[in-house]
Amino acid sequence: MIGRYLRRRHVAVMLAFALAPCAGPIAELQAQDAEASIGRFFDSSGWTAYRLGFTQPLGSVFRLQLHGDVLRRVDGGGTLGGLGTDLTAFRSGGDGPYLVAGLSGGLGSEKLLELSDFWGSWSAGAGYDLYPVSFMSVGAEGRWRGLSLSGGQGVELALGLALHVGRGATSPERAQPQNQPSGPLFMPETAAGSPQPGGARPPRLTLADSIIATATEAMGRPYTFGGTGADGEGFDCSGLIHYAYGKHGVALPRRSTDQAREGRKIDRKVQLLAAADILTFSNRGGRVTHVGLYIGDGRFIHSATRGVQVSTLSAEDPYGRWWYQRWVGVRRIVR
Repeated sequence: MIGRYLRRRHVAVMLAFALAPCAGPIAELQAQDAEASIGRFFDSSGWTAYRLGFTQPLGSVFRLQLHGDVLRRVDGGGTLGGLGTDLTAFRSGGDGPYLVAGLSGGLGSEKLLELSDFWGSWSAGAGYDLYPVSFMSVGAEGRWRGLSLSGGQGVELALGLALHVGRGATSPERAQPQNQPSGPLFMPETAAGSPQPGGARPPRLTLADSIIATATEAMGRPYTFGGTGADGEGFDCSGLIHYAYGKHGVALPRRSTDQAREGRKIDRKVQLLAAADILTFSNRGGRVTHVGLYIGDGRFIHSATRGVQVSTLSAEDPYGRWWYQRWVGVRRIVR
């Protein structure tokens, strides 16, 4: 009897600890990533595990997920239900591996269909995400899990599907730091590359200037997944680049990963950038997930969460640093 009481106290404390990180922001938690998974926990009896959760990024490295859990005995006996939280590292919105650790707990029974006992669980392991499209990913996880109710431990394998809707700063393809640089978007250059003198007759626009002018005319258009600007619709990041270049007779591939292989590679230095260079971005420094059009003065135009916008590219600026850290390359198409 005393042992049963102590075990319940232990599980209750464990559950409180699991949910504590979510207690403050839970009212403000946005359902940016919705994820569902099904798996098998191979302890002495075997459980099928179902999970549904919502994820919130914690900076550029960590993500926190609050989820509901249901575990059913493989032989049809016991059922467990509860809540939990997972902390992942290096799961920042692109293809690749990540680390995960979690705590969960609730009520249930090891052998009966009733909520008669407290239970708690810990787990740690790794997973892999694959993004067939930017708004959806599929993944697999392997964890070592311990379950307090039976005292069992074992491997848990799971497959999951996640929808990434209305993201904040988790993926460059859909992200937008909270800044909008002021001042003119760009200053046309003469053939010699010098700025237009005040009061002088406007010089003939270069091809690069014309491409930038076409992109800036789309300022304020909404972000639309797969959008190319046709019939007044919005753009995604590569759609804007494809549109701006295409209007002036320069044919580019439609996808950002393909655009990142066009033209000539330029060293990744701000001082070497020229108007209309394509800037490429990635969460992990691997596969390109976002592109923008350089317009000069350390700024670029692109289509992100809040539509076509201008952002800075700076290691010192508090907002531009977000993009600078994810900037992986430069492709020069014209000049």
